Order: sequence, then C-alpha cells, then structure tokens
Amino acid sequence: MKENRPRLKIGKLKLRSGLILAPMAGISDLSFRLFNRSFGCEFAFVEMINARSLSHKSRRTKVMLSVVAEDRPLGVQLLGCEGNFIKRALSVLRGYDFDVLDFNAACPAKKVTRRGEGAALLKEPAKLASILRLIVQESHVPVTLKIRIGWDRNSVNVRDIAVLAEQCGVKALFIHGRTKLQEYSGGVDYDAISSAKKAVAIPVIGSGDVLSGPLAKKMLDETGCDGLAIARGALGNPWIFKQIDEYLKTASIIPGPEAAEITEVMIRHLDSCIGFYGERNAVVIFRKFFAWYTKGLRKIRPLREKSSRVKTRDDMLHIINQIPYLGRHR
Repeated sequence: MKENRPRLKIGKLKLRSGLILAPMAGISDLSFRLFNRSFGCEFAFVEMINARSLSHKSRRTKVMLSVVAEDRPLGVQLLGCEGNFIKRALSVLRGYDFDVLDFNAACPAKKVTRRGEGAALLKEPAKLASILRLIVQESHVPVTLKIRIGWDRNSVNVRDIAVLAEQCGVKALFIHGRTKLQEYSGGVDYDAISSAKKAVAIPVIGSGDVLSGPLAKKMLDETGCDGLAIARGALGNPWIFKQIDEYLKTASIIPGPEAAEITEVMIRHLDSCIGFYGERNAVVIFRKFFAWYTKGLRKIRPLREKSSRVKTRDDMLHIINQIPYLGRHR
C-alpha cells in the first residue's frame, strides 16, 4: 500500500496489495468479484459458506464456489461449529482450487450465533481452539481466522483469541473492530485491534469502517495492521480500491465519479450479472446494487422505486440511462 509497506504474506501467498475484498453474504458471487478485480481488487473471498450445507453438497453451495482462472488469488470462508460437518466440508473443498481458507468466528447474525456459530465461538475459546486445530490439520491451504473484538464490551477478548489462533497454526487474522452486540453500529475500537496485533507475529488485517482513503489510513496508523478488509465500502463503489491505494501513497483524494461514469459502470455490472445468472435472475439481483450505486444522487427516489420492480434488462437500462440527468454523484 504505502511505497515502503511490505507485501502482505499469508502462508506462501504473497499479495502486492493489502486491500482485500471481504466475503459478504448474498453479494460476493463470481460476477461481483470479477467486476471488483477489474477495478484493482487483487484478492477476494467467496460468500461465507456453511460447513453443514457444504458437507451435503447442496446445489446453492456449489454455485457459490464457482471459480474461473481470472478469479485468483481467492479465499473461501467457512462457517460452522460441529467438527464432523467441518471435517466433511473440508473434504469437499479439496476438489476446489483456491488459495486461503478462512474460518468465521465473527458473524453477529442471530440466526448464526444461536446455533453456536460465528461470533458465539468467542465465548467458547476452548471449542474454537479445537475447531481451528482440526481445520489447520485437514486444510491443504493456509488457514486464517475472522473474529470480532469480543461478544460485548464486558468480554473483549480479542488479544487472547489472537494468541490462541496463532498457537493453533492460523496464518493470519481478520479482526473486525466491533463487538458482536454492536453488530455494525457504533465506533470501531482501534485500540483493541492494536492490542491483538502487538500480541502475535502473524499478519493482522483490520476490518470495520474502511470506507475511504482517510479511514483506511486511520485503521493502519492506529492499529499497525498489515492489511485492510473492505466490505460495505465496495457496495456500489468499485472505485474504492484505487481511491484507497492512491490516498495511502500520496494523501490525494480521487474525486468521486460523475453520474455519467456511474451509469456506464452500472451497465457493465448488470451485464456481468446477466452473463452469470441469466437475464431474469440477474435483473432481480441487480436491484440492490442499483440502490448502492445511486446512494447520494439527487432526486433518485422515483428511479429507485421503479428499479425495484423491473424484470428485464431493457427496463433496467431505461432507468439507468436517466441517471446522468440527475446531477453529480454525492
């Protein structure tokens, strides 16, 4: 990132950039990953995959694992808490070509934590350690761990979990700087991430509010982390990778795109989705991206409401092509 910043290394994998596209449920499909790579994203993750579903070889899970040669280097993120299903899932993954296996102990969704998965494992360090040792032993690629700083403000244990993970053979840590109970609200605790970074020798990738160049630099400066995971910042904003990279190198802020450029990029993204899903499904999927791309545009509400109902490429294009007449983005 900075000219003098060493490359991020995860096991034997060396990355020129420390900017990583994080896995996002319902979003990080092949089309989305390839589109962001065309804007400078070097490393990306597939959507979070449930170990139980993967062990049963569900059709949807197979679609989530769709990969092409251009979609590398690539990470897969696994979710689970039952050793037998995790072991079976790892066996299935041996048939896929990817570079890093991440285990999720960070997801705050209630439907996940009530099963004892995701961030719930932060409350059970011994169980988490047992799972990590199993994954490290069975995985054919470097293993990383995604965590939050703790369950709540009274149980911030990110430093202890980081040390435990390193002892289990984990090669890098992704740390979201909020507690489970915060979910995605409130401030990021940079000090908590910093404490974990100082306690381990493996790379630490910071996560949470990496939404701009200045915020990316703030995360790096205040935590000392080795890389950045970008999630919400990339929604409707594939320009973010170049914007952050430029800011870290020169402290220059690249202006946001004009409405005409947004229109052009939206059409490219829509067509990318259609190439992957077919027109009918792709247009429905793209509706949420329409809302993200047009966030901050003046007088966008009527077009946004229309976009939520369209079913064909032509109808979506008709709406998209009206955007340049609304004015400058943000």
